[in-house]
Amino acid sequence: MLSLIIPAHNEEAVLPATLDALRGAARTVGEPFEIIVVDDSSTDATAAIGRAAGAHVVRLEKRQIAAARNAGAHASHGEWLVFVDADTLVPPATLAAAVAALRGASVGGGARVRLERHAPRWARALWSVVILRLYAGAGLAAGCFLFVRRDAFDSAGGFDERYFASEEVHLSRALARQGRFVVLRETVITSARKFRMFPAWRFLMWALRLQGGALKRRHTLWYGGQREGPGPGGAGSPGRSSR
Repeated sequence: MLSLIIPAHNEEAVLPATLDALRGAARTVGEPFEIIVVDDSSTDATAAIGRAAGAHVVRLEKRQIAAARNAGAHASHGEWLVFVDADTLVPPATLAAAVAALRGASVGGGARVRLERHAPRWARALWSVVILRLYAGAGLAAGCFLFVRRDAFDSAGGFDERYFASEEVHLSRALARQGRFVVLRETVITSARKFRMFPAWRFLMWALRLQGGALKRRHTLWYGGQREGPGPGGAGSPGRSSR
């Protein structure tokens, strides 16, 4: 079975599109599947939307994306786990390629990530360097889409809950030590909402803080829970993060 796990905090605006795309993709791969939404401290309709879509909803009160992903894995029944952010659209070809990799010799992997439109120009430049070059070049999965065999996930200890960011980097490296970890040529589409909501200097400030123990402290990062309002690229577009 394929377990599709979505961590979510106050994601009522973007979750329906993510669920629709994921369900549609899952129906094409020829494997039984389940969808799990981990509702981490939401105060909106996130849980109700998940249930209405036929997903199993797990409630959590942690406000930490690593813990939410681990809770979803714990509640799942599949031998293959796919973690998808609540704002990320997974095309059928990408999910099919992930399943093919898991059927083969891979312990897990990720995919190339494309920003949806309405991103500032500076954000696209930053994205091309950080995600397309640094992550993919280093063989790391971006957090918005990561797939893994359950036995390898368990052996790695899951996502490291000491971290409030970079948890996907640590898991990617742990999985690569177990076997073949791949970054697919196929893409997923994720939101540019953080880049629209925050100015460039804020990202520079966060980057300067991502040193030493900053990754282990919620208040140094972007866990404020702000969500984008309506308008071009706003509510209803895929948007970054359950953080």
